[in-house]
Amino acid sequence: HKSQHEEACKKRAAELRDEILFKQPDSSHLGDCPICMMPLQLHLKKSAIMSCCSTTICNGCDYGTIRGEKASLDFPCPFCRKPTRIKHEDMMKQRMKRIEANDPVAMYQEGTFQFEDGNYERSFEHFIKAAKLGDVEAHFQLSIMYNNGHGVEKDKGKAIHHLEEATIGGHPTARYYLGIYEWNNDHIERAVKHWIIAATQGFDDSIKA
Repeated sequence: HKSQHEEACKKRAAELRDEILFKQPDSSHLGDCPICMMPLQLHLKKSAIMSCCSTTICNGCDYGTIRGEKASLDFPCPFCRKPTRIKHEDMMKQRMKRIEANDPVAMYQEGTFQFEDGNYERSFEHFIKAAKLGDVEAHFQLSIMYNNGHGVEKDKGKAIHHLEEATIGGHPTARYYLGIYEWNNDHIERAVKHWIIAATQGFDDSIKA
């Protein structure tokens, strides 16, 4: 009886997990620009994370502020109004100060810079902290690191776990790759569900899958 009860609990837990996993998100993990309130585009070069306040601003609002403030040499942040034309060293100090305040976006940023410099172990440390604080991009990056063994031992189970967490958080690229994983494991219906949802979020590659 105990084994049957445990099996039933596992089955129900899996069903509840799927309900969360396949729920249509209201928007992508990026959300809206806090200035114009328009959805942020999936292409990361179409927006900028402000080091002063860790707020993501669309390029249109960022450039619009620069044009509007051209008489000022400081070019204030469109959101918090702090000067953005500062030295690289000062920008790093701003980011580290926000990391000390447990800002997950700043942690993700620092993890990205460390990764680009090849410091995978330090990158992993920042990503894991950001993920624990709910940063969706950090979960996605952790899935890649666990899959490829960058800064940590390869672990397929943990890679899929973080890929699912990013997917639940509204990350369309993560959902697309999760669809590929399901397809490769002959879970065709699950794969197609993921790709349809990713496509509705604007991830065009899902249409070609």
